Amino acid sequence: MTKATASSNVIERSQTGVRMEKRILKVLKGLAEYHDITLGDLLEGIVLHAFEGKAPFGAESLQTVAELKRVYGLDLTAAASHRLREGAPARWPASPPRARGARVPARPSSRHGR
Repeated sequence: MTKATASSNVIERSQTGVRMEKRILKVLKGLAEYHDITLGDLLEGIVLHAFEGKAPFGAESLQTVAELKRVYGLDLTAAASHRLREGAPARWPASPPRARGARVPARPSSRHGR
């Protein structure tokens, strides 16, 4: 690698808080782990390939993606692109309502000789 080529690959990264469909993220994290690279490196590679109109994955990676999609229940395809709608976030069940002025019962104390 020449000096000019090596220096042209010096970059500055930016932290981002991108939101993404949960199962897609799991598949991407699994694929990054499989290739022993960071999620950021994987996404950069996918994007750089897409910018040049190139396929980012070979046959082996596509097989791994298919397996990860099965494991994580990802049934979305490219046809769903730009059509995904976010549902209501999952919430913990609400606490049952208490009567006004009611106190939360105290935990029973341990009376085993302590």
